[in-house]
Amino acid sequence: MKRKLDIVVLSDVHLGTYGCHAKELLEYLKSIQTEILILNGDFIDFWQFKKQFFPNEHIQIIRQVLKRAVEGTKVYYLTGNHDDRLRSFSGFSGGSFHLRDELILHLNDKKYWFFHGDIFDASIMYSPWLAKLGSHSYELLILLNRFINKWRDRLGLKKLSFAGKVKENVKNAVKYVGDFEQIAIRNGIEKQFDYVVCGHIHKPQIRRVDTNKGSIHYLNSGDWVENLTALEYNQGEWKLYHYNEDDYKQDKSSTRKPAPSNDNQQEPAAAFQGKRAVE
Repeated sequence: MKRKLDIVVLSDVHLGTYGCHAKELLEYLKSIQTEILILNGDFIDFWQFKKQFFPNEHIQIIRQVLKRAVEGTKVYYLTGNHDDRLRSFSGFSGGSFHLRDELILHLNDKKYWFFHGDIFDASIMYSPWLAKLGSHSYELLILLNRFINKWRDRLGLKKLSFAGKVKENVKNAVKYVGDFEQIAIRNGIEKQFDYVVCGHIHKPQIRRVDTNKGSIHYLNSGDWVENLTALEYNQGEWKLYHYNEDDYKQDKSSTRKPAPSNDNQQEPAAAFQGKRAVE
């Protein structure tokens, strides 16, 4: 039985890279049925795109998404920095498939702003070559991480996330994530949104933020390279889903349930000029 959901948000899948957990994402997609699917940027990684590396599982994910659109699921592909080549075609709609740079939804009298988040990243706006260099280094780190984790798994040891450790322990990385979140929150409040939903920094999160200028809910869908997470909205409630391989073992009798969420400076870039979808 597929779990029925109202909205699912995925970001930072990075199809076409060695770090993408395509097999796990394909299992997840086949286990759910959703009315709206939002791909919030970096779904296909054009920065790392290699013709010699685009496995069948990556192709199957694209087919699965297009199949959902044909069957009536509203699919919104929101562009990010790694798939920014698609911004030339923003505004395209074909049936239930829509290509946009950002999306505004009204749910239960609340106003939502969905966007990838790279517009608030100074390194991308002003030093794109440096950002791409960092992306290649990150890809090598992820590839090394997966190789080492295969051996750790065979030895019965717990898997490690090198990229996660770097973000947790390197001062500049911690400041980068913190700055990004604060800028997204501040802009969301200034634009009078009730919710701001991002990707980009690979840090899944759901939390309410209260400031002297207002309150807002900040959500981040994480990624399918390090964290394997998605945002799920059903019956008026948001939850953060964490992939667990045990849910997809041969025993199909077990019910798959998303893991509950834990609610736990640079100046912003110029105003976003891309195509917007509003519902």
